[in-house]
Amino acid sequence: SGQHRVLRATAQLLAPVGDPEKVICVGLNYHDHCQEQGVKVPKEPLIFSKFPSSITGPFNDIVHPQDTSELDWEVELAAVIGKRGRHIEEAAAMEHVLGFTVANDVSARDWQMRRNGRQWLLGKTFDTFCPLGPAIVTREAVADVHNLWIRCSVNGHRMQDSNTRHLIFGVHTLVAWVSRFVTLVPGDILLTGTPAGVGVFRKPPVFLKRGDEVQCEIEELGTICNRVV
Repeated sequence: SGQHRVLRATAQLLAPVGDPEKVICVGLNYHDHCQEQGVKVPKEPLIFSKFPSSITGPFNDIVHPQDTSELDWEVELAAVIGKRGRHIEEAAAMEHVLGFTVANDVSARDWQMRRNGRQWLLGKTFDTFCPLGPAIVTREAVADVHNLWIRCSVNGHRMQDSNTRHLIFGVHTLVAWVSRFVTLVPGDILLTGTPAGVGVFRKPPVFLKRGDEVQCEIEELGTICNRVV
């Protein structure tokens, strides 16, 4: 009919995938992000994870844990797996992707970089540390996923402003790589990395505080906006 069944203003959007089997993440996957911290470009994808319990809605609050004083933002392109696969060839990898959405890989830098043996999991996986949405845009509806502007603003100030063409490893490469180790299943979320402009590498560093508003947006995919509480 072309008519909305529910007025958008009266609906609360949830995360488009709320309880995936896996949330797989990629570190150091933008050339400009490697540059800003003075590290070499990785020769193979650097994989870590977040627990599915970190997922929250596209406009829900990010809860600032009492256990950290170094809360940071990371806008990321997220791919949603739509077809089961293991040992997927790069040439066929996109056939396993349902679509794309916007993610914020919220990070407690003290836990990620200095505490708990300097492994990344705890600093990445507090509850609400993965705002996701506002919707899944199907693969066919995106003109070129490797040429989309990607941005993050905090309290209206632009912090990250890049393009997915600066990805070191593209979505097809990541899907194939991860499937060497684990079986990908429908609903799995793959966060593909963040561009330059995160808070920890600013001079001086800038971290999120309660009351801040973080807006992450990707061309053709939409915008998520979360308040820190």
